[in-house]
Amino acid sequence: MTEIESNEAEFNHAAAATLARIERALEDADLDFETPADGIVEVEFDDGSKIIINRHGVAREIWVAARSGGFHFKRQAGDWIDTKSGEPLYDKLAALVAAQGGTTIRF
Repeated sequence: MTEIESNEAEFNHAAAATLARIERALEDADLDFETPADGIVEVEFDDGSKIIINRHGVAREIWVAARSGGFHFKRQAGDWIDTKSGEPLYDKLAALVAAQGGTTIRF
């Protein structure tokens, strides 16, 4: 396996584990969500709005699209960190869910 293939496999494993953790938290919070394709989680709220979380393999990031904007998270020291604000993914996602859906979510 080449270094590029190894890095890609490592990214895919880390992203899959993260998305699975997000799905478990959404289930625990009793939120409505779907996984329309591998690497995509769509959360739908009562007002019809959505938050979409997806794995972006080319950039090796996890992307989040919410009513308040789009956010990119890069793996750093074992955590997914917002490339602009430096905020951890789970903290940002909890804040986005609270702001958009009025629901508390814990990871």
